Amino acid sequence: MENEEIQHVYAGFWARLSAYFLDTAIIAVFMIVSITFTRNQLDGYLATHPDMLKMMQDSLLSADTSNIADYTTKLMYYYAMFFGFIFNWIYFAGFESSHLGATPGKWVLGIYVTDMEGKRVSFRRATGRYFGKIISGIILGIGYMMAGFTEKFQALHDMMAECLVWKK
Repeated sequence: MENEEIQHVYAGFWARLSAYFLDTAIIAVFMIVSITFTRNQLDGYLATHPDMLKMMQDSLLSADTSNIADYTTKLMYYYAMFFGFIFNWIYFAGFESSHLGATPGKWVLGIYVTDMEGKRVSFRRATGRYFGKIISGIILGIGYMMAGFTEKFQALHDMMAECLVWKK
C-alpha cells in the first residue's frame, strides 16, 4: 500500500473569514460570561464597601457616578476593552503557535498557519501576525481583502509576519 500524501492548498479569503466568525463567536461567549461574572462580583463588593466606592470614584474616573450601577457599567466598559484586547491576543497568538497551528475556528474548517517553510510559527511570530491585523483593518480592511488577490492568498498581516495559511 502506497503512502498517500495529503494535498495542502492555500486557504482562501472566504474560508478564512468563516473561521474568523467562528472564533469571534467563541470569544464573544467567553467575554459575555466573564464580564457578567465580574460585574456581579463588583456590584456586590461595592454595595457592601461604600468607602471603596467613594475612593474609586474620586481617583479612577472623573465622571458623575452617583450610583453603583452607573459606576460599574463604566468600569466594566474599560475592563472589557482591556481584557478583551489581551484575551484576543493570547487566544489568536497562543492557538496559532500551538501544535495545532490553528485557532478553534480554523481547526474546525481544516485551516492552519505556518511560516514560509511550512513549519509551526513561534508565539513571537504569531504575536506579530496578530498585531499586523490591526494595520490590515485600519486601512479600511484592504489588508484582509488582499488574501483574495495575492498569489499565496496572503493578507497584509501574513506578509508582514512571513506566514502562510493552509487548508488541508
